[in-house]
Amino acid sequence: MVQRQPFLIDQVVACIRAKHYSIRTERVYVQWIRRYIVFHGTRHPMDLGRSHLERFLSFLAVDGRVAAATQNQALAAILFLYRDVLGSPLAWVDEVVRAKKPVKLPVVLTRDEVSRVLGRMEGTPWLMASLLYGSGLRLMECLRLRIKDVDFGMHQIVVHDGKGAKDRVTTLADKLVPALHTQIERVQRLHESDLAAGLGEAPLPYALDRKLPSASREFAWQFLFPSKRLSADPRDGVVRRHHVDEKVLQRAVKEAVRGAAVYKPASCHTFRHSFATHLLESGYDIRTVQELLGHSDVATTQIYTHVLNRGGQGVRSPLD
Repeated sequence: MVQRQPFLIDQVVACIRAKHYSIRTERVYVQWIRRYIVFHGTRHPMDLGRSHLERFLSFLAVDGRVAAATQNQALAAILFLYRDVLGSPLAWVDEVVRAKKPVKLPVVLTRDEVSRVLGRMEGTPWLMASLLYGSGLRLMECLRLRIKDVDFGMHQIVVHDGKGAKDRVTTLADKLVPALHTQIERVQRLHESDLAAGLGEAPLPYALDRKLPSASREFAWQFLFPSKRLSADPRDGVVRRHHVDEKVLQRAVKEAVRGAAVYKPASCHTFRHSFATHLLESGYDIRTVQELLGHSDVATTQIYTHVLNRGGQGVRSPLD
């Protein structure tokens, strides 16, 4: 009996999981690959060429009016399809020009604005937002923190598998220690309740669940900010307690910014920008800030030197 070839999307998913990409990357790549195939009348990608890809990217830019970053995200997904899934030797794959991203300065809040925004928040959203600012965490890095990642003895937070699959250590604000102890006690009560109900599993990275079968039920591996609801894991269908949804914090920050009368397009990531800028203002050297942020290149960190509190590059207006 001839074994049928798996469907293309199934091959994409299998390849992504073999490379240990995140579930978010998996969803985004699958979405763009589907759109690319449908755009060309469901023709197989191997029957398409450079002109077809460029036509799709042009459609996104002209008709879809997407940002350069979004267009490049679509391109990355399609290049992954050709290179990693189909193993395409097509020379034109490397010749496709990426959209040029505009150079923008990050949105940064003043210390007073940070205080006002955090002052409009409470409970778990306040604690999460405070970690974004106090430790320079990205949104998903904060949500994916485990109990074991908070090191009170060393006054640090260990970020595992951050952007670029890198681990790093960043600072822990003393001011947040009491609130974090309270949060951990809450998680422990919730975890004990789950265990009593025959549950209590947390999703583990990579194949750790096979190496350490009981680790998923250990308290140390539970999420610091667990979801209120249990849900089926999209990868294997097992019912577990995942971390809280990012929209919970995003909505809370948006409402707090509005309530604090801060008229800047601030988001969760703005706290990370503010963390870096305020450290540089305080005299910390750029290499230290680079390590805390987890940037591979110091040039990425240097952008914050352009948004220090010097208004207009430090030039005094002739009107004054």
